[in-house]
Amino acid sequence: MFGLFKKKEKAHLIGSVAKGKAVPLKEVNDPTFSEGMLGEGAAVIPSEGKIYAPADGQVEMVFDTLHAVSMTTDFGAEILIHVGLDTVKMKGDGFEGHVKAGDRVKKGDLLLTVDLDKVKAAGYDVITPVLVCNSGDFEKVEGLTGREVAPGDDLISVAAK
Repeated sequence: MFGLFKKKEKAHLIGSVAKGKAVPLKEVNDPTFSEGMLGEGAAVIPSEGKIYAPADGQVEMVFDTLHAVSMTTDFGAEILIHVGLDTVKMKGDGFEGHVKAGDRVKKGDLLLTVDLDKVKAAGYDVITPVLVCNSGDFEKVEGLTGREVAPGDDLISVAAK
């Protein structure tokens, strides 16, 4: 009846995609990410070159250049994981994909491997934004940042409307 007694869903948690330091999106040196143009979320400055699934769901796209993966979580969040800034220009050099579009993944499954030293040597920033592209479908999307994280540690809290 008017949704008055509808039980409020608890927040869903999206895990870190890599070992490293969790930072707010505003620290990403690219306005497309820092100003939330593609969605809200957080970023990780990775200390290791393994990128993992942040939640259970389905891989929607693995970019040809292997620098980014999009997926839809089982609770409906559309996630974009973008490894580094301007790394599309590397054309896949130093990146290895472990999944393809349509694959079902569990939180913690390996998605990509990246040679961070090669990315840095090419002059690119390795900071890795993790975005909820459909942020407007949720009550609140909040990055849980300012600390060291391991793969799977809580990175983003997503509250249902």
